[in-house]
Amino acid sequence: MRERLDLSKKQPSKGVKFLYCNKFGAGILKLCATRGIANVYASYMNSRLSKGKIKKFVKRNGIDTSQYKAVKYRSFNEFFRREIKPENRPVDREPTALIAPCDAKLTAFDIDENSVFRVKSFDYSLNTLLRNEELAKEFEGGICLIFRLDVTDYHRYCFFDGGTAEPSVFLNGKLHTVQPEALEKRRVFAENCREYTLLHTDNFGDALQMEVGAMFVGRIVNNGKKQFGRGEVKGWFEFGGSTVIVLLKKGVAKTDDEISVNTRNNFETVVKYGERIGSKIQ
Repeated sequence: MRERLDLSKKQPSKGVKFLYCNKFGAGILKLCATRGIANVYASYMNSRLSKGKIKKFVKRNGIDTSQYKAVKYRSFNEFFRREIKPENRPVDREPTALIAPCDAKLTAFDIDENSVFRVKSFDYSLNTLLRNEELAKEFEGGICLIFRLDVTDYHRYCFFDGGTAEPSVFLNGKLHTVQPEALEKRRVFAENCREYTLLHTDNFGDALQMEVGAMFVGRIVNNGKKQFGRGEVKGWFEFGGSTVIVLLKKGVAKTDDEISVNTRNNFETVVKYGERIGSKIQ
């Protein structure tokens, strides 16, 4: 049985609570959620001045650095986008296995016949999420997989199957945190900056993979590959928690029962990059 997190018992940090539950914090939130602030912060995190934060971050979050490739980091962001040793994230190569594209906390939602799915207190329209009504209709009746990354997670993500890709589409927006408290207050995934790629996969048909930025995450870095293999790195996030969303068409795949049950009961399921999370419908 996988580890699961009870969202109803998760306590927000003092900072998140102030920004999203306090009228004075709301004014500061308007500034913090802008790309301008994210870009300023990113400049610092990419500089040598940020290097001193690495040791404190590792100690505070109990990160096992032996799992990662040995590199001399010149900035905090170089450390944040660090590469793990391949043997520590084995990829399930079974063609019918649906795998996680990243280390994350996973929830899975059905997309109804009106291209709508519900997360926390809000209904999300795929048309609003994608800003493309024609594309949204292709996923009616399918499933939406939401992979939420905390700052302590491995922040590289992969293609969940082999295939070919269309050019990525970037959608500008705000940069709200993806912590559960914010998801209760805002339609975060439809408001935040995001980038999606339409994938023509070998085993799951046409699918869509989207990366969503978050507070202080000014950059989503995709490698732009037109042809790729299962488990191959698609890109990475720079500093902050973020989200990867995968859309699958109707009748293509199903998640493991454990994940579906956890989502219905308001739990997130902890998953790892390359791990099997479901299967192709034969």
